[in-house]
Amino acid sequence: MLTDAEKDSLREYYRAIADNLPGFRPRAAQRQMLATVANAFGSTLSKAEDSDDAPERNGESIAVIEGPTGVGKSLAYLLAGGVMAKSRGKKLVVTSATIALQEQLVNRDLPFAIEKSGLPATFALAKGRGRYLCPYRLYQLTADNAQGELIAQDPALALWERKPEQGEIEALRQLADAFYYRKWNGDRDSWPEMINDELWRRVTNDRHGCLKAGCPNRPECPFYLARETLETVDIVVANHDLMLADVAMGGGVILPAPENSFYCIDEAHHLAKKAVNQFAAEHSLAQAMAWLDKITPLATRVESLIDKPELASNACEAAAACMESLTEWLWLLQTEPSLEASSDNLEPSWLVEDGVLPESMKIPAANMALSARMLYKNLTGMSDGLGQLRKDKQQETLLIDKTSSDVGFMVGKCEQLMALWDLFEKEPEENAPPIAKWVTRRADGKGDYLFSASPVSAAGSLAATLWRRAAGAVLTSATLRSLGSFDLLLSQTGLKWLEQVQTVALDSPFNFSEQGELYVPPLLSTPKDPAGHTREIIDWLPKLVDLNEAVGTLVLFTSRKQMQEVAEGLAANLRERVQMQGELPKAVLLQNHRDALQAGRASVLFGLDSFSEGLDLPGEACVHVIIAKLPFAMPDDPVGRTLSRWIEKRGGNPFVELTVPEASIKLIQAVGRLIRTEQDYGRVTILDTRIVRQNYGKRLLAALPPFRRI
Repeated sequence: MLTDAEKDSLREYYRAIADNLPGFRPRAAQRQMLATVANAFGSTLSKAEDSDDAPERNGESIAVIEGPTGVGKSLAYLLAGGVMAKSRGKKLVVTSATIALQEQLVNRDLPFAIEKSGLPATFALAKGRGRYLCPYRLYQLTADNAQGELIAQDPALALWERKPEQGEIEALRQLADAFYYRKWNGDRDSWPEMINDELWRRVTNDRHGCLKAGCPNRPECPFYLARETLETVDIVVANHDLMLADVAMGGGVILPAPENSFYCIDEAHHLAKKAVNQFAAEHSLAQAMAWLDKITPLATRVESLIDKPELASNACEAAAACMESLTEWLWLLQTEPSLEASSDNLEPSWLVEDGVLPESMKIPAANMALSARMLYKNLTGMSDGLGQLRKDKQQETLLIDKTSSDVGFMVGKCEQLMALWDLFEKEPEENAPPIAKWVTRRADGKGDYLFSASPVSAAGSLAATLWRRAAGAVLTSATLRSLGSFDLLLSQTGLKWLEQVQTVALDSPFNFSEQGELYVPPLLSTPKDPAGHTREIIDWLPKLVDLNEAVGTLVLFTSRKQMQEVAEGLAANLRERVQMQGELPKAVLLQNHRDALQAGRASVLFGLDSFSEGLDLPGEACVHVIIAKLPFAMPDDPVGRTLSRWIEKRGGNPFVELTVPEASIKLIQAVGRLIRTEQDYGRVTILDTRIVRQNYGKRLLAALPPFRRI
């Protein structure tokens, strides 16, 4: 419940924005969102005074808010969240799915909110460890940290699977010099040129390879310097992936602990799929065999340093057991018919039906999982032993640190191996969603296979690791409802199990019936006849696009093949006005589009799914959105196929339960490209008559903004 002081603060800061910003008009929906966020965070539960146990949370401090374009969502949640976080002694953690929104929050929205409101808040951008240089690794590979001179061309065996090329050595020298002379801060994103991924992996680090407080380069470590900054600020901006990774590790590892955080999760419609990806795992058979083969010489080095020979011996035995099991799997997979390569499919996949391994593979999977766990246990034991040795022994610290770093590298590799096989051997409980498991034959490398596994739903994991622990959370986006309901989002994120979660759909500030119109031309073909449908789109586009007006048109496709075929079939006078996704970088396409309009010429953008979301073309930059096809995403990936089959076996209909609801969200997002401000106008044209002829189409249509039908 909000205190009187909190209510007064919210009014004062919001009023200050109005006073400091000429032309500012308070919006009812924005005030409603601000109040909803504050009330949710004001309902947070605290520990009982006589107990150390965490309070039992049931969603009382969680709100799901759909805020259409124009509401001013970020200002509402930043202001309300900032006030409540400072008042309740929490950190405000703001996450987004895209880099674009992160940059907007850090570079525009937060400075604006703080300056205009007077809210005394500080903020910083949080990134994962993998975005930062590890100075110790870089100096290991190239230079002495005191003199900055190149010393070795034979880097650590564990870090390089092959001898580096001269160009790579030169690139490492440039990084080392720039960092040593403080011309670069060690943030990958601030390096002026693109750094090759393979090269970057050699000079970054993970939590296992990090020497932590024992590192000789700890005072200059970019990751730890950034993390120290996070501890001093009021508001932390991150992305969904980093937040999910942090809670998966127990919380409070990189970001503030969930119990001490109010989360504002923007672009929340991406959260469920991001979470599924976070809990997935994969590894290459050939690459695993390569690093497992290096365990014995590494264990021998460790044994010479620490007085625990059983750890080295057990690690060698476990690595040998892993290699033996993988060899058995190589033999088993050679007899699987669906993995036979052909000229039509060089990388075939085998999807394990319903996620249940054949009887002949259950014991090999269990053996592999057990061996991986034993290897992980002994590698971490070796790592702990080296850490203790460093504390006790002052001499040979360079050798100890070098070995510790190499062991940490192997621990990280083994963790991936263990994660995959823990999923691969697991069979879910009755009525629980299955785990998708599949193997892909790799075209590169003789006899190599990629093992993959993923839960089909992250609802249970999110409920346990985030929602029942967080002090409070707000999930928001312009589009959260599907077919007019929050049910899909609540189900996919696990919020449906928390009875007190509040859902709010804010009104749009736009007058859709006055600003826009909707047209469904009478096409004879549907997308079920791809060739006929494409021909009709080619015929209709010249009728729909007026090349005599300097206005913008956005044509959205679900298939790159159809987009290219339509472009090829257009008359020259229309084709020359088309800017097509994939021909140039997105930023260049959009700039060409704006330049053409400014020069008094009509311009047409052809785009795919990524143009249906986040593209902001206000005014006459987009007065016509043409949707070629209803955005049905058929479940042809392993996770989607496994989930669909599970739904069918339970008597459900995956098309009705998944495909149509998800298409509803995508269609609303696509239509949302048209009206971006209260002055915008235009038309949405849908070249798919199923939206008016099929029952599911009518449900999709009913969920769209109330445009005037023509």
